[in-house]
Amino acid sequence: MTAANWGHPPDLPDTLCYLNGTFTELRNAQVSVLDRGFIFGDGVYEVLPCYGGVAFRFEQHMARLDRSMAELRIANPLPRSEWQAIAQRLAHALRDDRGVANQLIYIQVTRGVALRDHAMPANTVPTVFVMVSEMKLATPAQREHGVACVTADDFRWEKAHIKSTSLLGAVFARQISVDAGATETVMFRGDHLSEAASSNVWVIQNGVVMGPPKDNLVLEGIRFGLIEELCRVQGLRFELRPLTRTEVFAADELLLSSATKEVLPVTRLDGHPVGNGRPGPIYQRLYAGYQQAVAALSA
Repeated sequence: MTAANWGHPPDLPDTLCYLNGTFTELRNAQVSVLDRGFIFGDGVYEVLPCYGGVAFRFEQHMARLDRSMAELRIANPLPRSEWQAIAQRLAHALRDDRGVANQLIYIQVTRGVALRDHAMPANTVPTVFVMVSEMKLATPAQREHGVACVTADDFRWEKAHIKSTSLLGAVFARQISVDAGATETVMFRGDHLSEAASSNVWVIQNGVVMGPPKDNLVLEGIRFGLIEELCRVQGLRFELRPLTRTEVFAADELLLSSATKEVLPVTRLDGHPVGNGRPGPIYQRLYAGYQQAVAALSA
């Protein structure tokens, strides 16, 4: 490979993306090597699911983006209406030009370009990058049989509530499950459940849907609010509190939630069956409610 080809692998797609005010092909997008997102991971991101070109829970995703940027002391560089217009254009381009039914919008905002110094520089211009890809949802087999997960200690930093681009801890955590041939890594801080490498985790016991509390040790997934709403509609008790390792392994059902997993049943954990080893009735009810919420987008 010649120097002229560095940074431009031939397999990069030519899908449309947005970078600092300009729409361009993804394979042509470039940022400075002194961007603080590249040097320090000094930035935040969001992942926005779109069904048929329509963003799902857009306002909630934007509110979380605002919270993450506020934690990093980065002013939101765009009004919400412009974020929505960018997301719509990219989602529609993938749907209309390439026939991709459901899309995933990735948004990243870094502090911008500055000479390398750990202290936060003043008056930098944030780097704004948005790309689109196909949203690959769980397979019918995964929904019918559930998935296997493994456990690990949560060795990440203590500001997990920020959706930061500094994701090396999550990369290591996810690789644990990849090496084990599992779908996800369920993590514990000491004896208490935190979350999975790229998913939130829900414990079902005696018909109660339980998750860890919203604090700095857990990223509040957008599905936190959605699952609470679904439980209210379904007449299910919803509870956020510290959950021990013993409670997780004794669960009647165990669920993962994320933008692409939606709600997904875990039927094996560290090689042991969860409950009766099959997707349970609470999962079925929550998944049905989730699909109703998605269907309402096009209603």
